[in-house]
Amino acid sequence: MAFNELTDGLSEPVRKAWERSLTSGRAALSRRAVLRAAALTAGAGSLAACGIPPARTVNGTGDSTANAAKDLSDSEREVNFSNWPLYVDTDENDKEKHGTLEAFTAATGIKVRYTEDVNDNVEFFGKVKPQLAAGQDTGRDLMVLTDWMAARMIRLGWAQKLNPANVTTAITTVESRFRAPDWDPGRLYSYPWAGIQVVVAYNRKATKGKEVTSVAQLLEDPDLKGRVTFLSEMRDSIGITLLDMGKDPAKFTADDYGAAVARLQKAVDNKQIRRFTGNDYGQELSSGDIAACVAWGGDLIQLRADNPDIEFAIPEKGFVSSTDNLLVPAKAQHKTNAEKLIDFYYQPKIAAQLTAGIGFVSAVTGVKEELAAIAPDSAANPLVVPTPEMAAKAHVFRTLTETEESDFEEKFSKLIGA
Repeated sequence: MAFNELTDGLSEPVRKAWERSLTSGRAALSRRAVLRAAALTAGAGSLAACGIPPARTVNGTGDSTANAAKDLSDSEREVNFSNWPLYVDTDENDKEKHGTLEAFTAATGIKVRYTEDVNDNVEFFGKVKPQLAAGQDTGRDLMVLTDWMAARMIRLGWAQKLNPANVTTAITTVESRFRAPDWDPGRLYSYPWAGIQVVVAYNRKATKGKEVTSVAQLLEDPDLKGRVTFLSEMRDSIGITLLDMGKDPAKFTADDYGAAVARLQKAVDNKQIRRFTGNDYGQELSSGDIAACVAWGGDLIQLRADNPDIEFAIPEKGFVSSTDNLLVPAKAQHKTNAEKLIDFYYQPKIAAQLTAGIGFVSAVTGVKEELAAIAPDSAANPLVVPTPEMAAKAHVFRTLTETEESDFEEKFSKLIGA
């Protein structure tokens, strides 16, 4: 199938936005920086151009009428797990060993075939789309996808509802703020693997000791003029700007979106904002070439370890949060085993081991106490374990319709000059 066939039906703004994400967006977070930049392989457009029928749905819910296969979990004690690179705890002396996965096998007798093949949401979607659309097994029982792509999988009917009897620990220990995303109310199809936070960061040396604590300061402080960057991920930069304007990213209107774009455009026009970046802001922030920016919390942990002048702030008006999520794809051969693995990671002790290994936010209640026993610095770091006050300021960006996504990405592309 040719590249242009795979992307047929995608609006140009959305295609460009996904290209940005692939080469410099969340796909290029520090934990994934070892990856090659891949070519865009798929979009969310028409499957008919490839001769592949779309998934059948029931009552418009996106729930496939035939997305389950015979479950071989009892006779085949295995589970095939696809995840992002550097996104599970790893033995310092043997990078092939992952303590929590080995603990799961020891506890259940289920062998995990673990593959780090989710290099980017869009690229991975391109790998599995032909099989899923054709009603075929992808060879994977569990995968980790960012919330907006997880929402797409559910809407297309390509994710299976989880059996509550197999995820009782997850049901009881998932933190309340992660329980009901608008794309999966009640977590019927998914559970968070880790959380991602968008905050304000600054280089204390570059600001001459001045604190930078708000988006308004980034956009308006003359001392920062020309030394500010925002992120090239639309949901992150627009979301945190909406919050600064007193608007909830989970409930905003098209007019609200337009006002946020206009506010950022003003800062671009008067050269307050230098540019919009992917994860390459890290080097510029550390060197002091930029003074302040909108940043991903996971990046800041390593940046702060290497440079004590790096500081971060949680804006008083709130910050944007998203999640990477565990899903069981349609036609998975070992659904029950996959559900048992999901449930295993919702034990606070296991969640703490994972969190200590990856440095991203856990969605598991009680993880802080367990983490304090094995990694006290991580437990005390609000970028890893948000305080209750910080967690109360977390906001999610609402799910967009296809029309909104195309319209909003077009406006954002013009803003950032993409």
